[in-house]
Amino acid sequence: MCTRYALDITQPELKEIIDIAKNSRLTTKFVDTHARPLITDGEVRPTDIVPVIAPNSKGEKCVFPMQWGFTARDNKRSLFNARLETASEKPTFKDAWQSHRCIIPASYYYEWEHFKSPDGKIKTGNKYAIQPTGSSTTWLCGLYRIEKGYPVFVILTKDPTEDLSKIHDRMPLMLPKDKIEDWINPYTNPNEVLPYALLDMVTEKTR
Repeated sequence: MCTRYALDITQPELKEIIDIAKNSRLTTKFVDTHARPLITDGEVRPTDIVPVIAPNSKGEKCVFPMQWGFTARDNKRSLFNARLETASEKPTFKDAWQSHRCIIPASYYYEWEHFKSPDGKIKTGNKYAIQPTGSSTTWLCGLYRIEKGYPVFVILTKDPTEDLSKIHDRMPLMLPKDKIEDWINPYTNPNEVLPYALLDMVTEKTR
């Protein structure tokens, strides 16, 4: 599960991406119609509008503003994550899985510790900031589509590593930077990129 992540505009790599999104005509359109700003720094929450990497109409890697969340088929709720194991089969995600994959740049993602209390109920504990070992930028894998003329995305999640399973039973799918273009390429078989998923993580308790 992934419902929070962070952007740090002081990181040069992220700042370059953020600046491109800030200057996009689509960002102006988003702001005018949704009355919401592009998030460029700090904690990102579901329904926020943020920079996302995806191919343009020529298949070239570009940065676009997108809103976090697909509208569910019942039109009554939003979906923020998609399970990696079933994304290729679920009607809501299967088309995007085949040809509309994206990368969500982040500094790190947040997760809350989940544990079973003595009464058997699942409760939340400490909040952790998590990112791949040795990385200052985290490349989260997602799917996107167009809703009412605007691009929206979800983040793919998978089974956690043994260490992360002590915090939560899901983790986002993350790739190294050199696999971004392979992932977003609509002609790539996404299953061929999955073996490169990053698993070695650094975790830090936060407030």
